[in-house]
Amino acid sequence: MAKPRVNIRLSHEMHRVLEEMVRAPGVTKSAIMEDALRAYLDPGRIGGREQALMQLLNRFDKRQNAIERDVALCLETLGQFILYWLTRTDPIPETERDAAHILGQRRFEYFVDQVARKIGAEDGLSGRVFPATDFEDSADE
Repeated sequence: MAKPRVNIRLSHEMHRVLEEMVRAPGVTKSAIMEDALRAYLDPGRIGGREQALMQLLNRFDKRQNAIERDVALCLETLGQFILYWLTRTDPIPETERDAAHILGQRRFEYFVDQVARKIGAEDGLSGRVFPATDFEDSADE
């Protein structure tokens, strides 16, 4: 049985593009028009790309939410520590300030070393506070 014939009118520009596409071996105007109509009329075909894009955007959104949560936790932690330190620490007598500054510098260097070590380790504080994040599970899908 022969296929039904359909006559359409195209703009000059679309006709020129269609003629250029037909120059490729094995490509016909009918095949191009059928593929274009199938893509236009089949929402699942376009929806597949949209669905993949939406899943990717959802993963980005979950990661962004986790980052915002972590930054808020860091800000609150730092604020609480500063408040506690300012309200509970007595001023250092003038005679002991040089020794306190040297001790403070050594303690700070040790602190920085510990933070650097913990950031690369799985047993860090963030791993204990947030043992499993939502975006890690969805990234595997």
